[in-house]
Amino acid sequence: MIEGRVQGVFFRASAQEEAGRLGLKGWVRNCPDGSVEVVAEGERKKIDDLVGWCHHGPPGARVNNVRLQWDDFQNEFPDFRIKR
Repeated sequence: MIEGRVQGVFFRASAQEEAGRLGLKGWVRNCPDGSVEVVAEGERKKIDDLVGWCHHGPPGARVNNVRLQWDDFQNEFPDFRIKR
């Protein structure tokens, strides 16, 4: 969960682009509380790179907090999408 000024600043589209660049699969969505949720699968190093990116996000974002939850790899996503 990424908290701060993260909606209305192209965070989802930028996260999708970054995840695609890293070869990750999963999704990103806006949450009703104003945060953004990201679920990603792939190599641990690439996940770490995406987490690092989430700490600042795209220009215009102001990230106050990144909360992580790790789960077992499921290989359940065909690509990385924006969920609506």
